[in-house]
Amino acid sequence: MKRMMPVSELARDVRFHPMSVEDVIFDPRNAHPDAKQNGLAPDHENATENARNLMHGIFVGEIQALEGAGRTCWDFETGDGVDEAPFALKLDMARQCWDEARHVEISVKLSEHMGSTIGEFAEQTLLYETACNEDPVLRLTGVNRALEGLAIDVFQTMRDFGQALADPVLAFAEDWMLADEVTHVKMGSDWLRRITANDPERQKKALEFQRAVDKVFSFGGLRGEDDDNPVHLARNFRRLAGFSEEEIAELVNIAAEAYAEAVANQEAALAAAPE
Repeated sequence: MKRMMPVSELARDVRFHPMSVEDVIFDPRNAHPDAKQNGLAPDHENATENARNLMHGIFVGEIQALEGAGRTCWDFETGDGVDEAPFALKLDMARQCWDEARHVEISVKLSEHMGSTIGEFAEQTLLYETACNEDPVLRLTGVNRALEGLAIDVFQTMRDFGQALADPVLAFAEDWMLADEVTHVKMGSDWLRRITANDPERQKKALEFQRAVDKVFSFGGLRGEDDDNPVHLARNFRRLAGFSEEEIAELVNIAAEAYAEAVANQEAALAAAPE
């Protein structure tokens, strides 16, 4: 079996439509004033449609998380070297594959429950691209801590959305998956510290990669702590997942920085638009 498989070779049928993260960030619709509103607020006129879009994003994200964890089991030789993965880490990644496969099935059923079909929305593939890093530690920080950390925030948001709409199916399923995500992030936190205990430079590089991924996946205001942010930080669950108070505070700052940059870009685009 091939190792280090690029994103261009992912197995997808005709229902899936890939798009780049640049297409998401630089979507001209982001310049519209409505883009600055919380599209998941229960009283928002498009809240249901926005929730279905986010649910589809969760579904394709779970597929990529399954693929990424599986690749980590296979891409690296077993061992304790810089370019190897310890056997116990591979066991954790295999356990995560089992969880992600279950999440894919749950997400398909939730999408049907919400009135969506597979492929109704595009598939953004940055999660898998992050899982292609040639350093297993960077994979852990980029995927398990940054992107699975985002999943904690998203699942809490969708659980609360289900509760606000009195939808027990959505609320229960999201809460169930949320518990798994806390475990995945905790595995990333524990393995990061374990593998880099005697290599501070490698740990520093891994955490810098995590910050970069966190900033991209803040999507210029998707995640934050203001009422206008659709996805709010799940502080308590992040603590359970091994994040320190300093790391949570830094993530708040990263999200605020991404939002400020997005607002500036939106205002510049509006100013440049013809009358």
